[in-house]
Amino acid sequence: MPLLRLFEADPGRAATLAFEWEDWYADLSKLRLDAAALTTLVDCAHARNLAHWIAALFAGEKINQSEQRAALHPALRAPASESVVVDGVDVVAQIAATRARMEALCRDLRSGARRGASGRALTQIVHLGIGGSHLGPLLVCDALDALATAGGDGAPNVPSVRFVSNVDPAELARAVAGIDPAETLFVVASKSFTTVETLANAHAARAWLERDPAIIAGASKHFIAVTASVAEARRFGVADDAILPMPEEVGGRYSLWSAVGISAAARLGWPAFARLLDGAHRMDVHFRTAPLARNLPVVLALAGWWNARWLGHEQRIVVPYARALAHLPAWLQQLELESNGKSVTRDGAAIDGPTAPTVWGGAGTDSQHSFFQWLHQGGHEVPVEFIVPVAAAGAGGALLGDAERQRMLVANALAQAEALMCGRDGEPLRRELASQGLEGTRLEAGIAARRCPGNRASMTLLIPRLDPRALGALLALYEHRTFVEAIMYGVNPFDQWGVEIGKALAKPIEAALAGRAAAIDGTDASTRRLVERARRLMHS
Repeated sequence: MPLLRLFEADPGRAATLAFEWEDWYADLSKLRLDAAALTTLVDCAHARNLAHWIAALFAGEKINQSEQRAALHPALRAPASESVVVDGVDVVAQIAATRARMEALCRDLRSGARRGASGRALTQIVHLGIGGSHLGPLLVCDALDALATAGGDGAPNVPSVRFVSNVDPAELARAVAGIDPAETLFVVASKSFTTVETLANAHAARAWLERDPAIIAGASKHFIAVTASVAEARRFGVADDAILPMPEEVGGRYSLWSAVGISAAARLGWPAFARLLDGAHRMDVHFRTAPLARNLPVVLALAGWWNARWLGHEQRIVVPYARALAHLPAWLQQLELESNGKSVTRDGAAIDGPTAPTVWGGAGTDSQHSFFQWLHQGGHEVPVEFIVPVAAAGAGGALLGDAERQRMLVANALAQAEALMCGRDGEPLRRELASQGLEGTRLEAGIAARRCPGNRASMTLLIPRLDPRALGALLALYEHRTFVEAIMYGVNPFDQWGVEIGKALAKPIEAALAGRAAAIDGTDASTRRLVERARRLMHS
């Protein structure tokens, strides 16, 4: 049934399909869904024992069956007063101890007390990571950067932060361009401390530091390691007081809340980072305690599962109407596709039907001048999620016209959702063009070119304003939504074996390119020829 007909059939639809948490407001009424369908979806969640899985997640049970591990990211933002026992150990107590070390380190960096090999304060952080250990801190630093000099601690030395994830040599070269090695701190974030790309960049970073004769003997003062493999970090040369542990039971895409967040905490100040953790914890409490039918992560997940599994939508577009959330679509892409991009169940059985849709997007209003043409008049319907912080953040100094431009931003978000559903057609369009003097075939052609069919689904999430607590809650909301969708699909969202295959195949190719191997055996003819040609080009 067309979306507009659904509103005609149910005058209370806009209220029935609205969901609130604190002062957030989620409007699902423009989705191809009604109250009866949502009730059925909640029944499906009960049938899949979702409440049990939620309880198991927060209890620290080993719900990552393929690796026999718990998933401890909620514990990372739990208050020290709580307890989660895994294999007889209270992991919250361990996390609190690491958090205290992070806070002290932030204080030392922002006060200028922590110094490099030459005795100068460390004013520049270069964060080396990849995947979640890169995207999470990058998102938070960018989203909340206006708070960096107002972190609540009166810091005289607010470090700048640059991020490097790609093994492409140009990325590290750009990151260190124009900065002083004597004032630079590298944060190496790798759970295993063997991640190929991150360790290659770390070795290159150390070589860059050691170009300065005053640093060679004290290069370790310029590194912090965040890892679950303390021995590997020591082997690299990081001092014990600069190694921050993270639990093995935390995947990279959930690692922001761990010591991986140290770069963001140092940039923003510990009070802001603590509020980020608190916002995420508040969403945790809601997810753990609210009835499924009024549980925001659950409801959004069920709608997403319905769109992908039963309506056949292979894509989902996320458009935050806030420049501060420009990195959110990339963070979500990694979170959702690495978690739920699976085709077998937790028990190894093949799944009959689609699972996680492609996730992509961009910030509004920029997106309106790129892919929104395709959304309105293209041949595919793709559900869109509008995330709209209603009030301006208010940090960084007010400029002339801020309130007016913020109203324009919010108005554009709401108008795009309306336009996707309502479209543009019929007599109003005909009258508009006729008033411009078009007639006959020119009029008909003009109508056809401008027609927007409408009947395209979207969801809108209104957030009062984007501050650390709101951002923490937003990220936790999507983490839990991803978990619920995994339960509905029947997959394990906490492993990522598909990431490994390309890494394994890259090793013999790299050896051949380096001349350490004459040829690659046991592969296809296309790859052999590509390696041969690439090797010739490298040495031409």
